Amino acid sequence: MEHEYSILYEPFNKYVWRPAFGFDVPDHVIMALLVLVISLIVFPLMSRRISRDNPSGFQHLLEMVVGGLKALLNDIVGPHSEKYLYIVGGFAAFIFVSNLFGLFFFLQPPTGNTNTTFALSITAFLYYNYVGIRKQGLGHYLAHFGGPLPWLAPLMFPIELIGHFARILSLGMRLFGNIFGEHTATGIFMGMLPFVIPWPMMGLGIFGAFLQTFVFIMLTMVYIGGAVATEEH
Repeated sequence: MEHEYSILYEPFNKYVWRPAFGFDVPDHVIMALLVLVISLIVFPLMSRRISRDNPSGFQHLLEMVVGGLKALLNDIVGPHSEKYLYIVGGFAAFIFVSNLFGLFFFLQPPTGNTNTTFALSITAFLYYNYVGIRKQGLGHYLAHFGGPLPWLAPLMFPIELIGHFARILSLGMRLFGNIFGEHTATGIFMGMLPFVIPWPMMGLGIFGAFLQTFVFIMLTMVYIGGAVATEEH
């Protein structure tokens, strides 16, 4: 059975936030803060265990993930693209951990709420336009929206503009729809067959969490690549 709120919603608001500020924090915000707290604790602890001489199996896994992200950036964005690894890696870590929350009945995935997914998509939209303008210059970057022929610019510019803004909707709704749907389906099936469904559904949920993370960062890399490569068009 799906829970409307996470296990932390009422205690956090009752004992921490409401007495201090007089209003409640939405559950998806609490869950997003939990993702950040987990990241602030786990990642520094993991970094202390990194060893050049005797790497663990988990370290090999992390190195494979980072190496894969670097290779994707190099293939999609081009040479000297490692500077975008931090924003792409940040998206990947936050979205993947958020998606994993959907595996636990007492938590709610922040990415199962449109406020979170649209915040992520707007951040990606602002970032790739920022790096495009920074590299190409505002005039050159906007000129790309006009198409290859000057006489087509009045037609192409609004079309390109709408297409770019539609990316916010596409990124946000795709991530929300898939995670919300998976979490809802898992809750329904676990309520019907609690001793049969959980393990297969958890395996499917982990795959879905990875897949949706990959799709988001892949599209973000494509958008960055298009923004910084406008001078080639």
